[in-house]
Amino acid sequence: MSSHARFYDVVRRIPRGRVATYGGVARAAGSPGAARRVGYALAALGDRDDVPWHRVINSKGEVSRRSGGTGFEHVQRALLESEGVVFDARGRVDLDHYGWP
Repeated sequence: MSSHARFYDVVRRIPRGRVATYGGVARAAGSPGAARRVGYALAALGDRDDVPWHRVINSKGEVSRRSGGTGFEHVQRALLESEGVVFDARGRVDLDHYGWP
């Protein structure tokens, strides 16, 4: 199984209304220290993939900015908010409350 597939399997397990960090996904997939690779794997997803990529955020509890000004940050935040995830005034999610596992 490719590392991308392992990452996708972990991300599919994140429940609705919860988030995981890139590093947390990497550790759960058996690749500690591969947070950046998780980001690359999620960026490689197509529109028809069934991986809830929006549930993965950075270790500060923030939606990571995408290169090239794609605007996905706004989409990701809206998707999370639609699942009941709350952002504070600084644009951060309380990982102690919403973090998974």
